[in-house]
Amino acid sequence: MTTVTTGVRERSRTPAPAGRSPRRRGGNGANYLFLVPAVLFVGVTVVYPLIYNVVQSFQDVGLKEVINGGAEWVGFANFADQFGRAEFWQALLLSLAYTVGTVALSYAGGLGLALLFLHRFAGRNVMRALLMLAWILPTVVGANVWRWLLDGSYGLLNAVLRGLGLIEGDVFWLGQPGPALVSVVVATAWSFAPFAMILLVAGLQSVPGVLYEAARIDGASAWQQFRHVTLPVLRPVSVTVMLLIFIFAFKTFDTIYLMTGGGPGGATLTLPLYAFQEAFEFRRYDTAAVATTVMLLVPLVLSVFYFRSLRREESA
Repeated sequence: MTTVTTGVRERSRTPAPAGRSPRRRGGNGANYLFLVPAVLFVGVTVVYPLIYNVVQSFQDVGLKEVINGGAEWVGFANFADQFGRAEFWQALLLSLAYTVGTVALSYAGGLGLALLFLHRFAGRNVMRALLMLAWILPTVVGANVWRWLLDGSYGLLNAVLRGLGLIEGDVFWLGQPGPALVSVVVATAWSFAPFAMILLVAGLQSVPGVLYEAARIDGASAWQQFRHVTLPVLRPVSVTVMLLIFIFAFKTFDTIYLMTGGGPGGATLTLPLYAFQEAFEFRRYDTAAVATTVMLLVPLVLSVFYFRSLRREESA
């Protein structure tokens, strides 16, 4: 009898498994409380304004309705109004042209820099850090630097071209429609190229060296190795880089606004500047909401197609 009692007492002292402890279960649930401030911040600063903007695009909203409330629901009338305006389509096409040009130049510059920095040479780390300044600098600083470089009266570009005998007199690059659009594309690509460089360097370092050795044994030249080995292996990273830059560039407002203000003659009036003009110059908040909703939908649709194609490649 004594033996049985002792065995029961010994079994009662055996600690319970860690997974069954009620204190641990409570602790795991309490850890989610630390996410509440972040969730609230994202909800207040991102989710609510996004939903509010989409709702406004279906209402008749002017300055009076913004102050007093009571906006009338008009359905798709605002979209029909905007889609019937030549100014809206011009802004959308300019945005697409500006974005595609920025993506192409940023990717080409980033890939060239990534290939350069794969090789070891004196001052490589210093040069890489200096190039990162273009990405780190505030937009207002970068835009004003480009305005100074391209100024028709005292800009550095004109001074260099005059010194080389390529131009005579002053050329106002930001005062002509074609050069102004090219200038804002180059300025934006200049700031995004270091970002592309970082991601592409990581992608290039993951390319197996065995593939290059096999290509050299087969007699492939440097260009053939780049075309048939580097680019195919780098394709997933390249598509990701181009998609991210497209999203960033399509909604770019500050660089264009600081350099040209949408001019000359609307030559650089992209969709973000068009929405700004509708809202803060003409007080048409409903049509501005339509423009910003389109700004949301275009990258969203592109992202959906990208992830679907990526899923097909992974399942193939």
